[in-house]
Amino acid sequence: MALDQFNDVVQRCQALPGDNYTTEDHDVFMIAGRTCIEEGDIAQVLSIVFDEKNQAIVKCMGWNLLPPLIQALLKKEEKHLTHCLAVFNHLLQICRPKELLIGLLEQLDQDDPVAIAESLHLLLNPLQHVLLRLGSRKASSLGMTLSSVLDQVSKLPLPHTKEQEEDDIFLLCRCCTDLTEFLKPFVHEVRQNTLKGKAQNETTGKVGGHRVSGEEDELQTELLKYCMKALGHLLLELQLKDPDTLPVSPLRNFAMEILNTLDAIGEALPRLAFRSLSKRKPIPGFLEEEVRYPKESLASLAHLVFVHHLAADMFPAVFSSVFCLRCNMEHICLLLSRSEEFRIQKGLELYEKSLVRVDDGSLPADLLDIKTFLTVPQNMVKVMTLCPRHDLRTRALKVFQMSIDKFDTEAKYKYFQYMLRTSNHSGVEGFIIKNIKNQIVAALQPGNGNVWFEGVQLLPLLRKVLSLPDGPETDLLQHLDRIMEALNLLRYLIIRDKVTQNQTGIWTELYKIEDAFTKPLRVGVNMSRAHYERELHAAVETKRSKVKEEPVVSVTVGDETLPDTTSESQALRSALHTFDMIESVLVRIEELAEVKENLQPESTSPRGRDP
Repeated sequence: MALDQFNDVVQRCQALPGDNYTTEDHDVFMIAGRTCIEEGDIAQVLSIVFDEKNQAIVKCMGWNLLPPLIQALLKKEEKHLTHCLAVFNHLLQICRPKELLIGLLEQLDQDDPVAIAESLHLLLNPLQHVLLRLGSRKASSLGMTLSSVLDQVSKLPLPHTKEQEEDDIFLLCRCCTDLTEFLKPFVHEVRQNTLKGKAQNETTGKVGGHRVSGEEDELQTELLKYCMKALGHLLLELQLKDPDTLPVSPLRNFAMEILNTLDAIGEALPRLAFRSLSKRKPIPGFLEEEVRYPKESLASLAHLVFVHHLAADMFPAVFSSVFCLRCNMEHICLLLSRSEEFRIQKGLELYEKSLVRVDDGSLPADLLDIKTFLTVPQNMVKVMTLCPRHDLRTRALKVFQMSIDKFDTEAKYKYFQYMLRTSNHSGVEGFIIKNIKNQIVAALQPGNGNVWFEGVQLLPLLRKVLSLPDGPETDLLQHLDRIMEALNLLRYLIIRDKVTQNQTGIWTELYKIEDAFTKPLRVGVNMSRAHYERELHAAVETKRSKVKEEPVVSVTVGDETLPDTTSESQALRSALHTFDMIESVLVRIEELAEVKENLQPESTSPRGRDP
């Protein structure tokens, strides 16, 4: 029935002049032709399509047969495969390219990963052929095709292990390889246009770059948009394996091809990577700056270059490590400010690789005038304290310490001041105070003195460290890390610095420290202990009065099991133990200070109050 209808509409249309076919003719041709293919009458359709008398009809309406043909080709049934392929290839040769393009792109839209990969593998080569048939009018169609293809590729699961990439279990590697092959003639065309333009400039003696025609410029723009989208979406989410782990990596090759494509279309990689510091000039074209060069895409490019060392030979060796760090700080800031863990990981990797090349103690304080050098530490604090993944928090702490080590002494001093003022996290503040102590230890070594971590210059920093955020009302448990590191620093200064030398100024400052820190801390400890003792007493009384006891926690020390205690009571006892620990360190500090001061004659003691 369908075959008869198909034959009838074709014969009727043979007698019509030109392409004056009615809407009914189109509908019958499409419905009957598709039904014939679906019912297996492929040989008959092939005969009709190849008939010389029907070429005008096929040229006009043949693209409507693409959906069932493509579905039959994807099924790979041997019985009809040869005939389907012959019809498909004939349609690609004779039908109008614009209509073919629409028909092919419609068949790309899939949801199942296997279907996506198989459709791309089948259709990318036909799409390339159709686009090349468009000649100089292909730029916008290429852009639409590349956008559709990348949208499909982005639906595929990403390989996370070496084995997953080697076996290509998600078919992403094959898709990326197919996409690279699909793009080659278009990249080659732009490259040839650029070389031809340069040659013309050399012949005519013109200064400056080749001014491409509108169509060439649009083709470059579409390829640039593709590269930026691939960098900012697909490659930013991928974790590439290094050559030692995976010598042959299709995904690493794909990333390299993206960078080569950028270079081929006249986008110099150093200029892209260092765009944050370059003097930006208006670029002719219809794309705005942020659309033409998305920040996340540039950050992904920097990660490929500086972490994976792809296209490293395109970067002149004259760029200093400090210059590269300055340029990458904007990319690092962007990546670390995101919540997605893959972005955070890449931000940490880029920061670490950028710092490794910098000598310890070499970064000057002037860099702290650059916004990103203060914003990145704030982002690092969020990663160290809020990131759900333990390995990323640990790595962030390691990189954070590395960043501190790269500053010179003046920069460290100012950096510590800034972090104590802005971090608002006891653990981070404790970490900073520990670093301050290390710098003081180094400064007090014979021959290592510096003006920043001893003497008068050190005192403002010590005052910031040796203080309580809210005086006696400070929540001691919440600020425990900071308080304990501050006490450890104070104890070290009293033990290490002799009263007669007073290198750190601690002995002339001690009475101020008592007023601002140790005395309020002692009051705070007493207040907190009294409060928690009342809470513990109330908890014990409540437990006794309840018929149904709370779940208990059994605590064993050695072979002895301690009496059962509720979880609430255990927490309260732990807090009381913490207050005892703080008080014991306070007592030790007071004893050390008293002993040292008593060893000095009254006339030589530096301690005293201002009149």
